[in-house]
Amino acid sequence: MAKPVRSVAGPLHLSHLSEPVLRRLSELLDRAAPGKGWRDLAQRAGSRGRVRLSPLDLEQCSLKVLEPKGSPSWSLLKLLGERGCTVVELVEFLQALEHTEALQCLSYPGIEVVVHPDSQAVLSGQVVKLCCWAVGHPFVHYQWFKQEKEVPHGKAPELVLNPVTIHDSGFYICRVNRDSSFAFSRWARLDVCDLQSTPDGNLMASPENKLRICVQPRPQTLTVGDALVLECGAAGNPVPHYQWFRNGFPLENGDKNVYMVTSVDEEHQGTYWCHASNEQEGRDSQKIEVVVGRKAVAVECTEGDLSDLQAADLQEESDHRPVATDKVALLIGNMSYRHHPQLKAPMVDVYELTNLLRQLDFKVVSLLDLTESEMRNAVSEFLLLLDKGVYGLLYYAGHGYENYGNSFMVPIDAPNPYRSANCLCVQNILRRMQEKETGLNVFLLDMCRKRNEYDDTVLVLDALKVTANIVFGYATCQGAEAFEIEQSGLANGIFMKFLKDRLLEDKKITVLLDEVAEDMGRCHLTEGKQALEIRSSLSEKRALTDPIQQTLASAGSLARNLQWAKAHELPESKCLEFRCGVQVQLGFAAEFSNVMVIYTRLVQKPPEIAACRAYITDFALDLDVDPKETNKGTPEETGSYLLLKDLPKHCLYTRLSSLQKLKEHLIFTVCLHYEYSGIEEMMDERKEVNVGKPLVAKLGLHHRFKANSCLQSCCTADSPCLNQRETSSVTNKHCALSPCQPASCPGVCHPHPSCSDSIRRPEACSCNGSSKILPSRQEAQNYSPPVDVSNVPVETTDDTAELEFLLSDHFRLSQRQQL
Repeated sequence: MAKPVRSVAGPLHLSHLSEPVLRRLSELLDRAAPGKGWRDLAQRAGSRGRVRLSPLDLEQCSLKVLEPKGSPSWSLLKLLGERGCTVVELVEFLQALEHTEALQCLSYPGIEVVVHPDSQAVLSGQVVKLCCWAVGHPFVHYQWFKQEKEVPHGKAPELVLNPVTIHDSGFYICRVNRDSSFAFSRWARLDVCDLQSTPDGNLMASPENKLRICVQPRPQTLTVGDALVLECGAAGNPVPHYQWFRNGFPLENGDKNVYMVTSVDEEHQGTYWCHASNEQEGRDSQKIEVVVGRKAVAVECTEGDLSDLQAADLQEESDHRPVATDKVALLIGNMSYRHHPQLKAPMVDVYELTNLLRQLDFKVVSLLDLTESEMRNAVSEFLLLLDKGVYGLLYYAGHGYENYGNSFMVPIDAPNPYRSANCLCVQNILRRMQEKETGLNVFLLDMCRKRNEYDDTVLVLDALKVTANIVFGYATCQGAEAFEIEQSGLANGIFMKFLKDRLLEDKKITVLLDEVAEDMGRCHLTEGKQALEIRSSLSEKRALTDPIQQTLASAGSLARNLQWAKAHELPESKCLEFRCGVQVQLGFAAEFSNVMVIYTRLVQKPPEIAACRAYITDFALDLDVDPKETNKGTPEETGSYLLLKDLPKHCLYTRLSSLQKLKEHLIFTVCLHYEYSGIEEMMDERKEVNVGKPLVAKLGLHHRFKANSCLQSCCTADSPCLNQRETSSVTNKHCALSPCQPASCPGVCHPHPSCSDSIRRPEACSCNGSSKILPSRQEAQNYSPPVDVSNVPVETTDDTAELEFLLSDHFRLSQRQQL
């Protein structure tokens, strides 16, 4: 084996390779299999504009076989070296040919990381640099990870976070790879303290490495059984360690920056503080008091005592308005059903409700056209946003039905006919929300509630908790249908048409819905067909306009902000400069959390170019983009009617929907066609653009839904019929899934009726010729949840050794699958 080529400063040209290396490469290329020989290499090299190879050049290389020791490959490599081809370019050509043996001549047998990133504890707003360097550059590739997630644009030896935010906290690692070889750096922990959470305004002026307490614990008054959560944050290098104290004694398991007791007793009362230290110095946080008292005991009282209590409650209610610790909303609109009638209104309904809720300080995730597994994963992500005292709102517009008091939302891939196993049960979602101890649970269901004659399944659900924080707003009564109304080419659901006019009013949510119901009752279009039904267990005067009073820098708040921000990160605008001097601007706008509009605009054109046009193409197959619907002159032509006032004029527009299906980074090509003055030949240039995973694509909703998520609507959460449903296949496109066998699902009956569809349609109505009632939402590809292996599936943990083992083990598996 020839001596491998080592890294040097600057690009290494082929002409500088040693003769033994060239000889070995020539031998491998001369006797290579079809598709990996010297002619294939010449074709790859010739496709580069800088390295031009004429037919005469290839003929001269080919004639070398007539010489006693002649080699076409040797001649080609010499020719490439004379024309400026570098070793890096040759490596890229050989990688494209998948010529592993030839690549080994140009690389190290192994990879060694010589510079590892350091753990840091910093203040938000600073510039943070994490560095990794491996022997073998420039023949190695770098990829940074935060926990199991790839860091967008983290493909350089140095990862720069400028400015760093509290959302950047976590564990980082760098993977260095070349072909099937790879190595990992050590894990680096990045702790970011929010400067806004500290009253000390001089922290930023302190020396960068000096130890500083930037998050102070806060005093608390609790009752027996409550949870105690104390948090302390420090910045400084080296990374500080923590130790909590109570009444002067160190606490067991108190070596983290957050100290928690899930259920306190009177013995937990006392004076607490945290000591932060590193190898250079140590500091104490403020000392705070934790008071623990006994819970009130229910006693018998007279009618007079009760009147006094009610009067006191009314006085307290007037003095203390309810508050939310946060407000989050999940909005789902299903329109493009594969086996059922299409709907029009959910797109406009979800868009308008999103804008209204954001005015009320709700964190909103809005999604269109979800399959069953995507809906279940979206609900799971929504549940992660909930916590004690949070206001949670779920809005659904699409096909649905109600059986035995349970409401079911129908995904777009539900078979015909569908049953509960293919749909999401709303009551099951409510039970999961209650487990989060939310302050208010609001369900707005804009769907039909007629009985599904094909589904006689009796669900076995866990009992709901007795709480006074649940509000259901049904767009129609039980056993009735919900309708859409079309005006000026756009459609609204009847429910949303009246709800949007009152949603911002500062009124108790049930009072507000009562007034919406009265408004709907005065609409002659749906008289006798649709009426709003309200179900509530609300005993407090809670409204969607209630203010938010967060626990400052609480772990739950940080998690909600991070999760919400993940689903709303748009790519940054880019300006691409082509060799001919033309500059093209790329812009991005979000229509929904899973719908993005890309617009392109020419910002500079040299005078010698008579005409040019830039368009985008080559999208991932996951998105199923129709090329005929891209690069349109107006947003309306792409199907985007809602962003007209927000998008710049005189651009080409492309609307990308279903971003939740994106498995890898969004990569596309910008093609530039241009023509010089006086020359009829059309020239073209191409640039590949990688914008990472925009919007909701970061949440991985395309993954197969996990059975242990307890969102299954059929039977109980741990029922054997769940696994059977996931592994079965649909053979008859006209029927729903095969019913569960009684032995696997005792006590649940699944009859198998015929597949004839006899659902009746209501009569169409009109109003002065300007609006019309569209088909109802009673009716909505076969069920087949997508299967995907996560790139690097690692759970977040403080155990960096476990993180490194899991990450390395998965990458080895991925490499074996690729080979």
